[in-house]
Amino acid sequence: MQIEQPFRINAAQPDKLKQFLPQPLIISSPVASWNGFYFAYHRQSNYQLPETSPFQHIITIYSREFEAKLKINGHWQSKSYAATDVGIFPAHQISPAVEFEQELGFIHVGLEPAMITRVAYESVNADAVEIVQQLQTHDPLIQQIGLTLKQEIETRGFDSSLYIESAVNLLAVHLLKRYSTQKFIIREYTGGLQKHQLKEAIAYINRLILNINSMR
Repeated sequence: MQIEQPFRINAAQPDKLKQFLPQPLIISSPVASWNGFYFAYHRQSNYQLPETSPFQHIITIYSREFEAKLKINGHWQSKSYAATDVGIFPAHQISPAVEFEQELGFIHVGLEPAMITRVAYESVNADAVEIVQQLQTHDPLIQQIGLTLKQEIETRGFDSSLYIESAVNLLAVHLLKRYSTQKFIIREYTGGLQKHQLKEAIAYINRLILNINSMR
């Protein structure tokens, strides 16, 4: 009997997901414009994904609480998700099949493995970074980063490079610190931004923190 292989998701080729999605992507980042970072947003209902295995690290942020069914060890299991729950699906790891029965908005942020290692010391090899899969984890910071990215892209497009770069770097550092199997020394960046850019980046991060605190 032939064993069905997981579907390989490539964030750089979002059109290949069309075969599973009832509705088209609402937002999709221009692949050529962002080196190692991908963003997508879509709204779906009553659809199912098979087992998948992404080429990139995929972080999924949901817009509200919902119910889903996941096929784990050959059996379908129901899971309840809160508004601040997210999913983390590391590159080249298999994720279970999933079924959604209600309308829901999905934000997907894809990060190339090499992009994650760039925030750590250069001695760190991409193969040495192992992110732990999280089918469901409570993480208000990741949720707020995703929602802020969505708002920024909707209002200013992908030309808002400072905000997007700041958010993506913050997300990469957070993944390394909280979800990596080993601890890395995070690279200290100096002299990379002009003073006004640094002030904008600090204001952006402070806005994220205020938004998170207001959710508690």
